[in-house]
Amino acid sequence: MVRNKVAPVEDGAKVQQFTEVQPPPPYSIDSPENRTPSNSQSTTGSTSEFQGCWTIVVVSILFIINLLNYMDRYTIAGVLDDVQKYYDISDAWAGLIQTTFMVFFIIFSPICGFLGDRYNRKWIFVVGIAIWVSAVFASTFAPADASKFWLFLLFRGIVGIGEASYAIISPTVIADMFTGVLRSRMLMVFYFAIPFGCGLGFVVGSAVDSWTGQWQWGVRVTGVLGLVCLGLIIFFVREPERGKAEREKGEIAASTEATSYLDDMKDLLSNATYVTSSLGYTATVFMVGTLAWWAPITIQYAEAARQNVTDISKGEKAQINLVFGAITCVGGVLGVAVGTVISNMWSRGVGPFKCIQTIRADALICAIGAAICIPTLVLAIQNIEDNMGFAWVMLFICIVASSFNWATNVDLLLSVVVPQRRSSASSWQILISHMFGDASGPYILGLISDAIRGNDNSAQGHYKSLVTSFWLCVGTLVLSVILFGISAITITKDRARFNEIMCKCLSSLYFSNFYMITFSVAQKGSDDSSAVSLPTITEATKTEDEDNSHVQHM
Repeated sequence: MVRNKVAPVEDGAKVQQFTEVQPPPPYSIDSPENRTPSNSQSTTGSTSEFQGCWTIVVVSILFIINLLNYMDRYTIAGVLDDVQKYYDISDAWAGLIQTTFMVFFIIFSPICGFLGDRYNRKWIFVVGIAIWVSAVFASTFAPADASKFWLFLLFRGIVGIGEASYAIISPTVIADMFTGVLRSRMLMVFYFAIPFGCGLGFVVGSAVDSWTGQWQWGVRVTGVLGLVCLGLIIFFVREPERGKAEREKGEIAASTEATSYLDDMKDLLSNATYVTSSLGYTATVFMVGTLAWWAPITIQYAEAARQNVTDISKGEKAQINLVFGAITCVGGVLGVAVGTVISNMWSRGVGPFKCIQTIRADALICAIGAAICIPTLVLAIQNIEDNMGFAWVMLFICIVASSFNWATNVDLLLSVVVPQRRSSASSWQILISHMFGDASGPYILGLISDAIRGNDNSAQGHYKSLVTSFWLCVGTLVLSVILFGISAITITKDRARFNEIMCKCLSSLYFSNFYMITFSVAQKGSDDSSAVSLPTITEATKTEDEDNSHVQHM
């Protein structure tokens, strides 16, 4: 059985219906007359400023910074052709830019996850964003010399360190503020930033490049906005207590201590749903990252081949990036919303899902999304040269379907991993998904393209080799469908184990308090001891409808 420690509750901590009495022991019945505000230790400090809509303000700030993170990743893709000419590099070296960024990102992901489970997450954000902004600016000053390209790669890699500090920990902050359906909705909003930020990266990067005539300014835009985000984090974001939302809902009755990192890893590896969903997510990310990196330039080569020229104008490139960015934004946001809403309705048995309610909904939605991507991606890449309008439609549907899992997969993780391990779980999932997904994908596709093309440097040669290389992404999508299907099978067992651990935390505190209250009554020789009553464990829990509407007021 997995070891899960239940930390003793501090004096004055409100746990379910117990509050402080004097003299010790420090527990008594928490009636409406004697209920006092909680002063349990937490990294927030207990202040009234976190009442009401403040949690929405925090989520809004996290969304803005996540949007900027993904925008920064893809400004380079929006100016990739100019970067290749600036440093005189091949497709493989161009793909290595994103790979280098992701290598740094995945190396520091588990480090940030370890720190996020044990230290103040706000200041991890601050340090990480400061590193990110500094590296963005520094990368744009690397000299225009092929022998100095390594310097550009280094700074783009350091950008990944900063982004790891934020991307790993943010979902756990949201999980500590909300539960139930409201948590799913907030994660949905947070993950709107992925497609919207990617699309803005293409549009803003190429537009600023076109206006200024320098691709460097297209990249610097995110650095300037990053300084604003740094101020928002410092002055407006506070650290929520870990697991507090679930504790107030009744899922956890006591604070949980972090176990050793080795114990965390053993538990995560024994969680079949977590392992298979992480691998399935990785297979989808491989396709998404590769498509986002190479699709615009593939379309540019197709357009040049149609015009029988070696290169098209900057205005035409900007137009292609604008269209691709727009369908990425709209399709991605629509996909996140549709995937989250359908998953919630299916898991709760609402509307058309009344007769087929299942807790497997999250995994099934992810599998269905990957399955839809397969035919749409094939149709898109095969029609770019001959029927671009139809190809745009197929790309749009593919992006919508691939976005089903952005928020849903995270919700799946949160449903089977206990609070004190969530940052570590998130960090390793992101590490694996990027290492074998969008970190390696663009570089591998570039290598395949170079090998197929050989010495043919014509626009037609580039286009044909890239289109052929995209068949690798079709294979990873098939793998994704299979892995999420396995997750749908294993989730019942892992969800039951999660609930068992949470119930042990609850019952452990219940009997501890029963003993302490009985001891207190005996010590005082109270004549009204019959008035002392404990809620049953089942009474301490809430109904599903209450869970679905619960919001943690910090």
